[in-house]
Amino acid sequence: MADNTVLDAAQISRVIEMAWEDRTPFAAIEYSYELTEADVVLLMRQELKSSSFRLWRQRVTGRTTKHQAKRPFLVGRAYCATQYKPR
Repeated sequence: MADNTVLDAAQISRVIEMAWEDRTPFAAIEYSYELTEADVVLLMRQELKSSSFRLWRQRVTGRTTKHQAKRPFLVGRAYCATQYKPR
């Protein structure tokens, strides 16, 4: 990970959640937490069980919604506006 990036447990949990989400591109994670795609892969490898990591890698590899080059990030935010509102 980046030398100056230190994440607490809540931030690590949120990065993992964002990484699992289909529609959250790696660019949004980088914008929010200053973690490159390679940093996210490393974090996921460290934090997930090996079988979960393999499933995640298989899921995101080549997925157009996870890569900015394949899907431009025009939304300007890293989560849905209604995601954290009580229902």
